[in-house]
Amino acid sequence: MRAAQITELSGPDAVAVGEVDAPALAPGQLLIDVHAAGVNFPDLLMTRGEYQVKPDLPFIPGSEVSGVVSDAPAGSGFKIGDRVASFSLLNGIAEQVVVTPDLAVRIPDSMSFAQGAALPMNYLTMEFALIRRGGLARGETVLIHGAAGGIGTAGIQISKALGATVIAVASTAAKRDVALAAGADHAIDVEGFLAATKALTEGRGVDVVVDPVGGDRFTDSLRALAPEGRLLVIGFTAGDIPTVKVNRLLLNNVDVRGVGWGAYAFVRPGFISKQWASITHLIETGAIHPPIGAEYPLSEVATAIADLGSRRAAGKVVVTLK
Repeated sequence: MRAAQITELSGPDAVAVGEVDAPALAPGQLLIDVHAAGVNFPDLLMTRGEYQVKPDLPFIPGSEVSGVVSDAPAGSGFKIGDRVASFSLLNGIAEQVVVTPDLAVRIPDSMSFAQGAALPMNYLTMEFALIRRGGLARGETVLIHGAAGGIGTAGIQISKALGATVIAVASTAAKRDVALAAGADHAIDVEGFLAATKALTEGRGVDVVVDPVGGDRFTDSLRALAPEGRLLVIGFTAGDIPTVKVNRLLLNNVDVRGVGWGAYAFVRPGFISKQWASITHLIETGAIHPPIGAEYPLSEVATAIADLGSRRAAGKVVVTLK
């Protein structure tokens, strides 16, 4: 089968496409013919050896896929021909992948394979972040950084489904339009976001900040919190890992909460299945409709990863294989 492979740790240009052995199907696993695979920031970090997961070279990147089940064990709840999305740990940017049934979910005919590939990493992460870690309640206000990206748009849609008001932060007018189309109530520029947030909330601040960016906006994100607000640390796409003076937390009665979805979910059997049940309900009601920013053929996977890193794409970046 054809697959993308990271052959050396020198960045996206080292990602090559070639023929590899098809995956071996173990008892109890699903075999999926992959139609689309999502591209995420960890894929970029892996091309440089900067991610916490460091597989032996060469390896196939990609942690989320959508496609059609081509083999399914009895009792799995799936059958051959089912359209599915799935988290895949690794090996996703390939023509076939094997997964355990608990990592997969059926997707409706109304959802494209590209949209299906946008579900696993971003929407499961944000469901965990906003509900379990953030304790988001109906009527609260959420500020989302990087709002036009895959994590950002997932956060917008899940926040709205939970009954929150969403303020989206993005660096360009085009990206702010993406955030508004995804469902945000307001979209503001990165420059001056603290003052704009205070104006929109009549000086109170927001209840939750979603921060997948980090860097030098972190302190102003803390200042944007209302009393008893929560700042959710999702990642550090800006590159710099910020620090916090804990007196700010004490004086303002606010929290900084880490969001490590994988570290939590994969040591708790059945947790992801419960998340999929929640996500499926939101799909069925139309609350979730992932915006796709760019689709690349498999032959251009290196460009897809590089474009994600340079933030040229607004919305989810997807590699198509069929």
